[in-house]
Parts: sequence; C-alpha cells; structure tokens
Amino acid sequence: MDTSYWLQKWKDNNIAFHKSEAHPLLVKHFKALSISPGSRVFLPLCGKTLDIGWLLSEGYRVAGAELSELAIEQLFTELGTTPKISNAGDVKHYGAENIDIFVGNLFELSSTVLGPIDAIYDRAALVALPEATRNRYTAHLKSLTNKAPQLLICFEYDQALMAGPPFSISDEEVAQHYSDSYKPSLIEQVEMPGGLKGTCAAKENVWRLQKRPPQ
Repeated sequence: MDTSYWLQKWKDNNIAFHKSEAHPLLVKHFKALSISPGSRVFLPLCGKTLDIGWLLSEGYRVAGAELSELAIEQLFTELGTTPKISNAGDVKHYGAENIDIFVGNLFELSSTVLGPIDAIYDRAALVALPEATRNRYTAHLKSLTNKAPQLLICFEYDQALMAGPPFSISDEEVAQHYSDSYKPSLIEQVEMPGGLKGTCAAKENVWRLQKRPPQ
C-alpha cells in the first residue's frame, strides 16, 4: 500500500471512511485532554473530516496533514472558506483563519513548518497505516509535536477476518508505540453496531495519551 492507493480512493470518491458528522467519541471525550480553547490541535491524515469543523466551532485552532489535495480543496469548500495557498518546504500549505493544512507526504512535514502543537487527535492515521509503517509514523508524530497529549481512536478486531485498512490496533500495540513517552489510558471501548464494514465484530477504543513527566 503506497500513496497512490489513497490518492486513487479520493479521485474515485471511494471514501466510505469519511463520516457525515463529527465523530461522537471526539465530541464526548476531547475534553479529557484538558486543553483550553485557542489551543492548536493537529490531525494527521485528516482528509476532509467534519471533526475539523467541530473543533473550530469549539474555539480550537486546527492544523492538519493530508496526502490528497482534492480532499483539502473539498474541505475548504465545505467550510465556506477560501484558503491562501503557498509552498512550505516539501509540502503545500492551505491556510485560513485558525486553520493550517499541509498537503503532501506526512513524513516530509517538519516540526519547523508545522509549528507548535498543543494536542493531537488521531482518528484516521494509525489505523490507516500497515504494520510495517506504524513504527515510523508514531516516531515521526512524537518528533513533529514534541509529544503533545493525544486523543487516539483505534479499531480492534480479528485481523485474520478482514484485511485493512482500517487495521486492528491492540492495547499491546498502543503501549509498544507510545508507553516510552506517554501514559496511555483507555477511556472508553465501544462495540461497533453491525461490526466493521459489516464483516466482523469490532470495537472502537478511545485512548488518552498524556506525556510522561521527565525522569
């Protein structure tokens, strides 16, 4: 699975992963991060999620990273905002009041270009990446954001019953990626009605990752 896989999905409008409302688990649990309005929240692999509009409506500033320029053009159209577009190193910057989206390969985004981040919301990134890429992704995310606190939503199911994406992320894998830098807390586990894609039983797990204090 490479970048062309996701670009083709957006081109074909094959985006069943795109939700028609803000994620209920975001709305319910974002306050668990205890950050104030005006804080800057990073959404990796954000697409055109309506979660962005919800965060903006709650008074947060949003930064996102997305591979598909088509998705971000649609995002700003749906927000009713015309972005200023510029080049920012190896990625393209779409900016408007309280929102900065960086279009390109996430691994080519630097912390200097991204700027300071107060929190991370990952609903679509970790679960979208194959196992071979997830270690690289989580290391890069921690470096990009100075290990900002994180609300992470994962799927958990029997991976043998269905090929991802989205991939199954176990409790043990969350600990493997993040326990060196964070104290992970599972704050809710929800059975998915009808299973994942109607194929197999699955749960959505909501994690709060709080940065460990220096030793």
